[in-house]
Amino acid sequence: MTYCVGLLLDEGLVMLADTRTNAGFDNISCFSKLHTFHSPGERFIATMSAGNLAVSQAVINLIQDGIPDPETGKVETILSVPTMFGAAALISEAVRRVYRTHGEAMKQQDVSFDVSIMLGGQIAGRTLRLFHIYAAGNFIEATKDTPYLQIGEHKYGKPILDRAVTSETSLVEGMKLALISMDSTLRSNLSVGMPLDLLVYQIDSIDGVVQHRMEEGDSYFAMIRERWSKALEEAHRLIPPPDWLAP
Repeated sequence: MTYCVGLLLDEGLVMLADTRTNAGFDNISCFSKLHTFHSPGERFIATMSAGNLAVSQAVINLIQDGIPDPETGKVETILSVPTMFGAAALISEAVRRVYRTHGEAMKQQDVSFDVSIMLGGQIAGRTLRLFHIYAAGNFIEATKDTPYLQIGEHKYGKPILDRAVTSETSLVEGMKLALISMDSTLRSNLSVGMPLDLLVYQIDSIDGVVQHRMEEGDSYFAMIRERWSKALEEAHRLIPPPDWLAP
């Protein structure tokens, strides 16, 4: 399994993914689930994926190779679609094509067609956007009311995001909250694991992106884990006991 989280903030975009792929208790591998598509000065787009690795890799290859537009016949790629909505629609069509090609064979082998893809980015002169594409090919978009999206093992990292993330959250604070959310998931689910791939993008910069891989033992992530654990321990100690509890 995996855990990926994306934050759509007024200042920009934060995307974070683990790299563990689990095909059984004794078959654990490391694959990057964060992919970037950058045309300097023109667009910056990134995807993260969860679910069946073969399906997600097929989808990523399709959007790079190109898919004919059903109305015009023009082949569109992730680097040629004119809008981010068009990019989400392109990935949706790629998911449906992979299903048509492999879905029945996977079903016969009792393999679930399980894939979720998060898409974020900006085309120059247009709005920064963040989408979640489902296995059926439909998708939703992050908004100011719900400025973050998750795919994979999302339940452990969701509470901190619900309590602390708003669209006004700064990029730096958003990055820290994404890492705390990931730490909560790592502690509670063995199917999510290091290294971590982090992306921070400043709105309207197109080329202003920072990518960083956090390996096991990364000093900054270790500091986040230690300080968050201590802060939680201190917080619950400071909560007074209820009046109805006898001494």
